[in-house]
Amino acid sequence: MGRVDKGVNCMVEGCKNTAERSLSLEQTSKSKLKVSGQSRRVYLCHEHYKQWKKETKKEREFERAFLSR
Repeated sequence: MGRVDKGVNCMVEGCKNTAERSLSLEQTSKSKLKVSGQSRRVYLCHEHYKQWKKETKKEREFERAFLSR
């Protein structure tokens, strides 16, 4: 049972929603999200995860194309 299942809150500054996903700090540093805390994992609610996906879409596609060679 992970932290998301236990009901940890979203780590974006000013957000009080319950987290649905966790990402590494490195992954979220590529977006414009202001994350509070200094842990290795960042917990995001549905809305902020969706925002992260939109902001990093092209970069993630490039990584997949480059790594599949």
